[in-house]
Amino acid sequence: MTPQRVTLITLGVADLTAARAFYARLGWQEHGESQEGVAFFQINGLALALFGREALAADQGRPGAALGSGAVTLAQNFATEAEVDAAYAAALAAGATALKAPEKVFWGGYSGYWSDADGHVWEVAMNPYWPLNADGSLTLPG
Repeated sequence: MTPQRVTLITLGVADLTAARAFYARLGWQEHGESQEGVAFFQINGLALALFGREALAADQGRPGAALGSGAVTLAQNFATEAEVDAAYAAALAAGATALKAPEKVFWGGYSGYWSDADGHVWEVAMNPYWPLNADGSLTLPG
């Protein structure tokens, strides 16, 4: 049986140098294991990698494939609406594209969306039904 977990998320990017700079402006610190062609960021219990799109397609065994973006949303949950607003503003100040300003939403929470230069969509949200652990990680209730 395959374990129910994710250990690494890799985002294909058009310009690795620009992508590294964007995430640095967000305040993210690149891990020392990063190399010339890939950047790693340690996040709660898993890692995020930035990898050139062409190199990623080749690594997948699909050289020349046109890799898209935007069909997956990455999310950061926060404890308060004010934290959501601050994270959204910080992303825009770092160069993100505004998609939807944070607002109260139908499911009872508060959320907004932004995208990075490669079109990767991030949600910032506060869900009153999903309290966060002390380290900011999420364990679904029940």
